Amino acid sequence: MSEPFVFDSRCTYCKEPFGAVPCGTLISFRCRPLSSEGFVRCTLVMRHEFAQHTQEVEMPSTGIEGERTCFAVETAAPAEGELVWYSFRFQRSDGTFVCLDKNGYCQEVAAPWQQTVYQKSNYPAWFGKGATYQIFPDRFFASGKADPTGMIGNRWMHENWNDTPSWAPEADGEVRCRDFFGGNLPGITGKLDYLKSLGVSTLYLCPIFESASNHRYNTGDYSKIDPMLGTEEDFRTLCREAQQRDIHIVLDGVFNHIGSQSLYFNADGFYPTLGAAQSKESPYYDWFHFTSWPDAYDAWWGFKTLPAVQETNKDYVNFIIEDENSIVRRWLRAGASGWRLDVADELPDGFIEKIRAAMEETKPDSLLIGEVWEDGTTKIAYDQRRRYLLGRETHGLMNYPLRTALLDYLQGGDADQFREAVETLRENYPRDAFYSSMNLLGTHDTPRVLTMLGADELPREKADRAEFRLTPRQRTKAIARLRCAMAILYSLPGSPMIYYGDEAGMEGCEDPFNRRCYPWGSEDHRLLGFFRRLGELRTTEDCLQEGELHWLFTSGALLAYAREKEGRRVVTAVNSDAHRHTLTLPWQGKTAKDLISGKTFPVKDGMAALTLESRGALLLADL
Repeated sequence: MSEPFVFDSRCTYCKEPFGAVPCGTLISFRCRPLSSEGFVRCTLVMRHEFAQHTQEVEMPSTGIEGERTCFAVETAAPAEGELVWYSFRFQRSDGTFVCLDKNGYCQEVAAPWQQTVYQKSNYPAWFGKGATYQIFPDRFFASGKADPTGMIGNRWMHENWNDTPSWAPEADGEVRCRDFFGGNLPGITGKLDYLKSLGVSTLYLCPIFESASNHRYNTGDYSKIDPMLGTEEDFRTLCREAQQRDIHIVLDGVFNHIGSQSLYFNADGFYPTLGAAQSKESPYYDWFHFTSWPDAYDAWWGFKTLPAVQETNKDYVNFIIEDENSIVRRWLRAGASGWRLDVADELPDGFIEKIRAAMEETKPDSLLIGEVWEDGTTKIAYDQRRRYLLGRETHGLMNYPLRTALLDYLQGGDADQFREAVETLRENYPRDAFYSSMNLLGTHDTPRVLTMLGADELPREKADRAEFRLTPRQRTKAIARLRCAMAILYSLPGSPMIYYGDEAGMEGCEDPFNRRCYPWGSEDHRLLGFFRRLGELRTTEDCLQEGELHWLFTSGALLAYAREKEGRRVVTAVNSDAHRHTLTLPWQGKTAKDLISGKTFPVKDGMAALTLESRGALLLADL
């Protein structure tokens, strides 16, 4: 603990155990203010957010240590999942007092420390062993040629796999994403060996159920694979073939809203049964909230093509979750190993909790991931603090905070700020949830990471962004940064995620330009080889999967940390600068070897002298 600190929540001298704790855990707190401050009493003040009460615990003095007076206490964490905000109140003999929070001494607490308290639960051991690979199904690989005739949504097919996806609004101003390229499930099955070569152990598929659009986030029929993608048997075959390669399939669960053209709403009458937009007698009418039937209803972010469902409606809950053959259960039984919840912050906590319970009943080792763009322990949605990671809901979340911090660092930010962002998550998240994060750089909702890392500025007009490509200079810079980024993702706790085609060097601005087809036959093979090597290391080095994280050096452009398990240690060293740097680190072995390139570095007097090339990354182990 640094001398200036009276209390450091990440120092085990001051607080033990580190970070989030299971319910009922005994937690030790210790403060040591300067004796010259004249403090004779110390009180630990804890505000329990969900229980809505404040607890005060006296911290007896334990004596003098040098120039400091020590106060310590051991107290039990709440018996239920909770978010506890704590600070300290110091009192002098004359009755005056001051408080201590993360900002230092104060009269009113403004920045209390956070203590996450969670219920112990089971986590699927398979997740995070290798990489996660996200596929936008229409754009990955086409096995055969699809015919959209007679299908929902007035679809049309591109003749050229390399076309730019359609992006211009239709005559009424709506963008309906009705253009298709024909990627399908048999195509994915045929590429499983390719995915295995990348070290993929989890395959996350964007929605695959029947829908009017190419993105399929406006579900038409939850019980039916979209005919453009194949059949239920094709899905079962994919899952079966994937399992033989130790690859698990995670499906996208879009349960907050559906399509206006769906079986359940049926605004255009495509389906033969009555939808809620056709009759108040429809069995689905109560799934929706109409302010003026049939034209005025709650919709996701106001998009009328995406009617919002009422997740508290009993019939809807039964259909999606509770029934013996519910959607959640049915597709797990068909071969899926988990669900990723789209817009999890739009789903009530109770709804997510029921999904988790149904999954554990149906397939105990299945995985539940939530789409949350912020710290999942402090997220507030619709004026409510969320409980995603307290043990009864998601196993892990899409790690957008890590993405933000990593992109900032690679584009000139300070490595210590990156360390602080990761440490904040590590401290706030239950350990299993931290290790079950889906660590990403790009998704179908973000520009391609290569474009983000290389572009100096993006065009203002969408028509120009549709055709935007990096210059050779920008692309060289972007690829070097991407190699650094992936070396970090593959060596941090959590599952490193590849958005399909990033490994091949795909570029693209925002949706739909980030959803172009995979460039089979035109891949960047050097970059692809780099991804394969990282995948090999991730799947063979246990310490990269489960090892403890230790920071070694974080300053300016230089970042170094270790992952260690049972005596095996791999050190990641990164230089984000455009200039070469040297870095000296303590080293126990005789030689440090880069596991990516094979290059070795000498060790003298227990110190390894590393040369870090411009925008370069090393994964080092003892020779």
